Amino acid sequence: MSEGTEAEKLYSAIEEAARLVGASFSRDMVWPVLEAFRDALTDGAIIFSAQVNAGRVGELEYTVQVSPGSEGPYARALAGGLLPRQDHPVAGLLSDIEERIAVEDYFIDCGVAGGFKKIYAQFPGDLQKVSELARIPSVPRSVADNAALFARHGLEEVALVGINYPSRTLNLYFQLPAEVAGDLDPRTVLSLLKEMGLPEPDERMLAYACTSYRVYATLGWDSRTSGGSPSPRCPPGPGPGGAAGPAGPAAGALRPQCPLHV
Repeated sequence: MSEGTEAEKLYSAIEEAARLVGASFSRDMVWPVLEAFRDALTDGAIIFSAQVNAGRVGELEYTVQVSPGSEGPYARALAGGLLPRQDHPVAGLLSDIEERIAVEDYFIDCGVAGGFKKIYAQFPGDLQKVSELARIPSVPRSVADNAALFARHGLEEVALVGINYPSRTLNLYFQLPAEVAGDLDPRTVLSLLKEMGLPEPDERMLAYACTSYRVYATLGWDSRTSGGSPSPRCPPGPGPGGAAGPAGPAAGALRPQCPLHV
């Protein structure tokens, strides 16, 4: 399949998905992304997730796997005008990670109305301790600040990171141990949420959160943490959002990670 045909095919799928869920769609936000990455698109699946508020779909996001090529996804996004150049640690974070970790897969996350948002870097064969990630120069200080909290709840090894450039935040996706992955004790989930100052989920959402294979937290440079509440979303990789959380000791998001390979 030609590069142009693949980009057109993806564009049609994204446009149709937006129509089906009733989300706003902007060609000016979607096509430039596909154009910038047209020769980096892979044959992997496209993952959709919708933000729903009061029964109405707001933003529809899509995640696709990309090949890093010779320049890498961040440089490609800059060259394509998808992101502004920033004098901020987030600008050098991906390259700092690549210098220290063997990244196996890359994904980009975008909104049909909001445009380019995130780059995911996945390294399941080179799981990283929080303490190791905290030593990377451009990683937010909040990673080190919350290391003890993560450890208390068994969140110790990171398999995937998501870098949100517009919001200047970092997602850490923790790989849960095999003996608990997909079958978390509800008390563990409730304990973590309580310590982060987040409200308890209802019974249905708690049961859903207990099926998690990975758990992620959202952290920033400008405050200790930011994050969200338990909410379903299927991120990239085998098994990448969140509403604003409290500015307490820590905040993050618990999300069941779908057993989907892209």
